[in-house]
Amino acid sequence: MKYYCCATKLQIGQTLSIVCSRCFLDYVCVTWIHAYLSRADQNHDDKMSYDEVQTLLQMINIDLNDQYARSLFQKCDQSADGRLDHGEIEVFCRELLRRPELDAVFIRYSANGCVLSTVDLRDFLKEQGEDASLTHAQSLILTYELNEWAQKNQFMTPNGFTMYMLSKENCVLNPEHARVYQDMKHPLAHYFISSSHNTYLTKDQLTGASSTEPYIRALNHGCRCVELDCWDGDKGEPVIYHGHTLTSKVLFVEVIETINEYAFKASPFPLILSLENHCSVEQQTVMARHLRSILGDKLLTKPLSDLDPHSLPSPEDLKGKILVKAKKEHMVERSSSSSDLSSSDEEASRAEGKPSSKKEDQKPGVSKLSPELSELVVYTRSVHFKSFEQAAKASATDMSSFSESEALKHVKDSGMYFVRHNSHQLSRIYPSGQRLQSSNYNPQDMWNGGCQIVALNFQTPGEQMDLNQGRFLQNGHCGYVLKPPFMCQPDTSFNPENVGGGPGHTPVLLTVRVISAQQLPKPEWDKPSSIVDPHVWVEIHGVPIDNYKKKTHHIDNNGFNPRWDCSFNFTVHVPDLALVRFLVEDHDYTSSNDFLGQYTLPFTSLRTGYRHVPLLKLDGSSLSPSSLFVHLKVTPCQSSPSKSSAKPPARSSAKNP
Repeated sequence: MKYYCCATKLQIGQTLSIVCSRCFLDYVCVTWIHAYLSRADQNHDDKMSYDEVQTLLQMINIDLNDQYARSLFQKCDQSADGRLDHGEIEVFCRELLRRPELDAVFIRYSANGCVLSTVDLRDFLKEQGEDASLTHAQSLILTYELNEWAQKNQFMTPNGFTMYMLSKENCVLNPEHARVYQDMKHPLAHYFISSSHNTYLTKDQLTGASSTEPYIRALNHGCRCVELDCWDGDKGEPVIYHGHTLTSKVLFVEVIETINEYAFKASPFPLILSLENHCSVEQQTVMARHLRSILGDKLLTKPLSDLDPHSLPSPEDLKGKILVKAKKEHMVERSSSSSDLSSSDEEASRAEGKPSSKKEDQKPGVSKLSPELSELVVYTRSVHFKSFEQAAKASATDMSSFSESEALKHVKDSGMYFVRHNSHQLSRIYPSGQRLQSSNYNPQDMWNGGCQIVALNFQTPGEQMDLNQGRFLQNGHCGYVLKPPFMCQPDTSFNPENVGGGPGHTPVLLTVRVISAQQLPKPEWDKPSSIVDPHVWVEIHGVPIDNYKKKTHHIDNNGFNPRWDCSFNFTVHVPDLALVRFLVEDHDYTSSNDFLGQYTLPFTSLRTGYRHVPLLKLDGSSLSPSSLFVHLKVTPCQSSPSKSSAKPPARSSAKNP
């Protein structure tokens, strides 16, 4: 079939420069569609059932929500016979690929308004901050352009451009950061380490079930420090549960078998087992035996031969190794006090609000450590924190646990000294014992102080876990993220509470334009007939001076392709610590807004230019194909003294800026 331009009457496909863009785009769409129809038309009746349309979508690599696909199919099925003829299919595909905001970008960079040449595409890539070589532009055309004529002539059509812009290659996350790209040869104290609290619990810490499943989930998400609350069990076998509560019990041996199987499936770097030990000496010995027999060579049992035993090795040094964090016998053998001899971390238990069994602690044999278990503690030796001065004189292999309130007090009152302390020793932070529903504190406050092992309840979704997932999204999701250099120097003067400059302060201006969204979900509990009214929050989480968020206006009754075109400016003073969070909610006048999706990533992992932001569910899993379309720009800036010394409100919003 031949196609002619309505304006020039010339045959389209032979002369591009003088045909009108409307006719050319129609020509491209029609020829592109017909190239795939015969392959998708399984019964060769020149019509497409819904199942055949789904096959077509798979062929052209479009992930379309089933609800929207059916809605669009029914809209285009004018004959109402459950099948689309050629004309209806063309309408379906035009509607499917219609993205006016992408068309506007395409036309801006196209020299003739019809196609992108390799030079046009190169210019676009340059402004995106990407490889702007002609070779790269040509490779993108070969990869994403579906029209054979355009591909052969090294052109990218609007459909090819849409395919490219929707691909993972155009994601907001820097693809280089999706692999392990950081130096993994620093001491352990120089890394943030993904860490879980009460890992064995599936729900709350009063009546929830204890299971091996949460260990599997945590380890598969790159968690590198898991907690085991160990108590004496029946028949001489220790168990794990939240002591003196109604939580169920799981055998210690089953948990270790699970850890052995899943420890290094998601990350090759060391895994720390944080033992909260309430067991008798006899059952501690059983624990040691299980650890050795099940974990085998994975278990670290002695210092590395070529390293100083009083210095912390690196994640690279400890690849494939499992470390035990607990108290060590030789530290307490000279003391006779019950509190020092306690086999559990009693100070931590009291601070957490966990009941301690004082009668048990006073029984002979209970208030001592098993030598067999003690000798398995190598580089992660639990000690009680007394002062920064005393800790500075101690071995780097000593580590302390802090309740969230203790840690926050150190960050607020002695920030610089806490950062210095954490430059050479590990700190573990855990939630308050008052969090009976296993809620979480804000981990960003602890990272600001340089704390490495910031333990959260992984079973509890929400903003705090979004931040945790965002923090460890980079570096190949391996569970270790190198701290900024200014947090690793023993004499650093960085203070997270400082608003007047200093180490780490390199202010930049982040401009975020929230353009549109695609295929947003409905809240799970909404009626099938309801339609969402979405708005978007853009949030900065970092040091206190950087904490800020702004909101778009809401769009009535449109979850398929809402468009905002809202722009926001953020001054980010300490970009190396900042996270950027995109949150989409369903606006509600009469009650709290419903969560629709979110995505959080490190500021330093952002890619500028026109990007798609893939949205995630409340539990952190993918919401594909739901996404946001944004434009990002980062420019250096110098804040004036008056501005830099004033704290912005922690939360604010802007409408139609």
